[in-house]
Amino acid sequence: MFLTPETGLVVLAFLLLVAGVVGSLVPQVPGALLSLAGVFTYWYATGEPGTGLLAALTLIGVLTWVVDFAGGALSARAGGASNATALLAGVVGLVLFFFTGPLVMILGVAATVFVVEFYRQQDARKGAKAALVTTAGMLASSVAQALLTGSILLAMVGVALL
Repeated sequence: MFLTPETGLVVLAFLLLVAGVVGSLVPQVPGALLSLAGVFTYWYATGEPGTGLLAALTLIGVLTWVVDFAGGALSARAGGASNATALLAGVVGLVLFFFTGPLVMILGVAATVFVVEFYRQQDARKGAKAALVTTAGMLASSVAQALLTGSILLAMVGVALL
């Protein structure tokens, strides 16, 4: 059996979609972008999904990418950190994302939030609370990303089967 170019692209698309789900759980792997690459590869090869679903899946992929990069900053804010601390946590997370491993990134963001909030409020409990909520939020962000990229994969399986 020979692999046609269309079949090869469909296989590649589903490999990218699965890699997107896995990548959403692995720090430093752009799960959302891999999922979007899978959707657009499949669309290029087959013309499916239609425009409406393609737009919806693209929106979900972009939302997933935003969750990936904004998770630390948003959770810092939810934990009681100031806007400046949340912004700084987001910058630290982004820098550490590219230069360190996942553990150092999470610890770096949590330490940044704790130190800045402790300095700002002169209260170790409030600083620790903000750092703890930030860390939990970053981990919850990974779960949200997995659910979103998983929904993209399931939608594309449905498109392929119909």
